[in-house]
Amino acid sequence: PRSQAQLAAGEAPGEAAQPAAGGDAVVYLCGNSLGLQPRRARDYVLEEMDKWATQGVEGHFSDGPRPWVTINEVGLSELAEIVGANEDEVVSMSSLTVNLSSLLVSFFQPQADRNKILIESKSFPSDYIAVRTQLQSRGLDPELCMLQASPREGEETLRTEDILALVEQHADDLALVMLPGIQYYTGQLFQMGKLTAEIKRLTDGKCVVGFDLAHAVGNAELKLHDWGVDFAVWCSYKYLNSGPGGIGGAFVHERHHGNTFIPRHAGWWAHRKDDRFKMEEAFIPSNGAFGWQQSNPPVLLFATLRASLELFHEATMPALRRKSEVLTRYLEILLSLELPAGSYSVITPSYERKDERAAQLSLVFSRPVKEVHQAVERAGVICDMREPDVMRIAPAPLYNSFMDVYRFVHILKGALAEVSE
Repeated sequence: PRSQAQLAAGEAPGEAAQPAAGGDAVVYLCGNSLGLQPRRARDYVLEEMDKWATQGVEGHFSDGPRPWVTINEVGLSELAEIVGANEDEVVSMSSLTVNLSSLLVSFFQPQADRNKILIESKSFPSDYIAVRTQLQSRGLDPELCMLQASPREGEETLRTEDILALVEQHADDLALVMLPGIQYYTGQLFQMGKLTAEIKRLTDGKCVVGFDLAHAVGNAELKLHDWGVDFAVWCSYKYLNSGPGGIGGAFVHERHHGNTFIPRHAGWWAHRKDDRFKMEEAFIPSNGAFGWQQSNPPVLLFATLRASLELFHEATMPALRRKSEVLTRYLEILLSLELPAGSYSVITPSYERKDERAAQLSLVFSRPVKEVHQAVERAGVICDMREPDVMRIAPAPLYNSFMDVYRFVHILKGALAEVSE
């Protein structure tokens, strides 16, 4: 079936996704859920499989390229470029929610009069659950200590000024603000630099600022170091194309690196590399974000991540962002020209607010969204539907083309004609 067609990401930015030999042609607009497989990924995984087959445990200390003991250092410079950080501020490890919970242990340090966390009211469930359980683990009542910023009545997206007004209201008791870089449902890109600066100003620097970048990394231009963000976490299987269940990542600003006494859920692999294998009880953390690692790195996941990070380095985020703005605008214009008036609405910020969106438009229909989604799937489109009523369309600039967008809109037009109201 088309929904199971094998697909491969292009080697050059902008090359359309193509099915592998024997597959049916599809329009893949679901990179916000799972990115396509880079063509190099298979070869890089097989390289590590061959090393395992021929060297066994010696692969950890092989004289050849990429010994496993330092495989987590592969792609550091490329990853730092993508998130706008220094190399020692980033690390690939674990999964998003594990990393978020771990960093909350470090950066949420409640005091008697400063013990609240601010999130958005429609946050992805893993964020909501992580924050709620973090509060409970500290003996705090989430009903009292978890603040939620909500859109205004009749609006779908959050206004920056409303978030900051809530921060100002709780300037004396707010310990941490944790927001998404991009809201998963609406596709709103948050003004992270402005938010970080203003939150720090309003709280006299006493409130920690962190971001979940699941939908932002590899999608929007980020400047985490320059913005002064305290910490951030992300997954790599969406726009970073590292494969299903791909390894997560984290950022810790350099101003926190010298604090070796900061609480952390670290593990053996976080111990400094120089004497890690002496197996001593004393824990001396690695410098920078590596000091938050827990376990030795999963080699095969790093192989697929490496394949994608190389493509991003070659394409560059500024170039991808420029293409993304035009590609998403083209989608927006075609929808308005081709679809009947009143048959749909877009809840993502419009082109006039292009700095508040990236490679996703979230569509709501006058017809049942499940039926519309099923109709476009039957016609060869792979995209994402989220309860209760949104279909998310994500033309990824690394591999989607303008023809992909054109084909999708005309397929959607036919689907809407097919589905009764």
